[in-house]
Amino acid sequence: MTDILQAERDAWRLNQQADVKVVHLTDEERSRLDARARRELVEAVLAQAAFGLVVALISGWVGGVAALLSALAGSLCYLLPNTLFAARLFVATFRPSGSSPIVFLVGEMLKLLATVLLLWVVAREGGDRVNWLACLVGLIATLKGYLLVMFVRLAKARKK
Repeated sequence: MTDILQAERDAWRLNQQADVKVVHLTDEERSRLDARARRELVEAVLAQAAFGLVVALISGWVGGVAALLSALAGSLCYLLPNTLFAARLFVATFRPSGSSPIVFLVGEMLKLLATVLLLWVVAREGGDRVNWLACLVGLIATLKGYLLVMFVRLAKARKK
């Protein structure tokens, strides 16, 4: 029975390998791809920072200084870990091997853990002074800041 299962697994692996097409990039193509990845990482982080700042300013205009500071705190709870993670990915584009999927997934988990930890610090240190609506709106706006980059690219593509 185990021989049959092993034969089926081997046949499945061979079939999977036959469907895979390996793409070999030239050094110039790899260099252009890495430069694009670096540019897009920077754009995404800057868009997130801009979104967070705009939301903080609007929160301050609507709810006062406490709302402004709360929105900034919420924004920074995501922006700081994400910037560190993006910097790690940025540096990896200079290495020939790049970054492995495992390192990427572990980095994502650490980023989320750091975000939760920073939110806990805001709650502990801010206490009753934190405007949680503004804090969460700042956090969510920063989380979704990459949408700004996507909309800008979509608008550029439609113009062409």
